[in-house]
Amino acid sequence: MAHVLVVDDDFQVLAMLKRTLEKTGYEVLTAANGKEAMKCIHQEPPDLVITDLIMPEKEGIETIIEIRKDFPEIKIIAISGGGRIVPEQFLQIAKTIGANQIFAKPFDRKKLLEGVRELLAA
Repeated sequence: MAHVLVVDDDFQVLAMLKRTLEKTGYEVLTAANGKEAMKCIHQEPPDLVITDLIMPEKEGIETIIEIRKDFPEIKIIAISGGGRIVPEQFLQIAKTIGANQIFAKPFDRKKLLEGVRELLAA
């Protein structure tokens, strides 16, 4: 069973992704920000990280950079609803620094699950 870490400061998104992924058969851990995520990753590296980009404590961009440096084998999906700029700009930055796939919020759950399956099968 693949191990997925979901990182988002929005509890509703976190809960929805956890439920969706668990129903599909994945083992899921959650973190509210990049700082919590890195603690989880250092304790037990997941196969895949799904991370929001705009969060308190440590943002997703910083988290992706740190994951790529310390755990280059972990697959990463970046998600974002944007902030002061449109989500596509944040997501393109995430892709440039190492995210394997990107999804703008609100995203289609089926497409996200397809992305998860594709990355874990690679």
